[in-house]
Amino acid sequence: MSTKHRRPIAAATAGLLAIAASALASSPAAGAAPIATKACSTSWGSLDKVGTGTAGARVTGARAGRTACYDRFVIDLASASTRLVGYRVGYRSTFRHIATGSAIPLRGGADLVVTVNAPAHTSTGRPSYVPANPREAANVSGYRTFRQVAYGGSFEGRTTFGVGTRARLPMRAFVIKDATTQRLVVDVAHTW
Repeated sequence: MSTKHRRPIAAATAGLLAIAASALASSPAAGAAPIATKACSTSWGSLDKVGTGTAGARVTGARAGRTACYDRFVIDLASASTRLVGYRVGYRSTFRHIATGSAIPLRGGADLVVTVNAPAHTSTGRPSYVPANPREAANVSGYRTFRQVAYGGSFEGRTTFGVGTRARLPMRAFVIKDATTQRLVVDVAHTW
């Protein structure tokens, strides 16, 4: 084979080796934490988020999760409605029980109050959501931004939770819906 034909093959081989080396260098070793490849979005702001939906729904659960960019709080709802559930999410100076108004202290530097327009009981009054420990409604031990999730009760068709965060940080709220359930999702970014 002439030198003329070897150069394109050698160049192509070198290019493939460079791509493979780059892929290996950017992928984490087994058991290592993933490497962030892009900056996290912080365009959400920290002002109140409001959903004006009017769906008939009831609270059935609460849970938390985390990603490289934000911590997530989710309220599970039972609803066969075609409409979305309403909500209000915002930072407040004090988190209070929805029925009694008594202060519920939260760990962290800021109190994020999450109110969903859905009761935590059935139409006959039977509870549909009862946390084992109202002060620790979701386990957020070891989370980067969340410090505590507390249950603030259910009253007059609304249910409230308090999320203690390490600081007032950008957050977003939205509803995910399928045929029989809805989920109110609240994400709080780790940084601005």
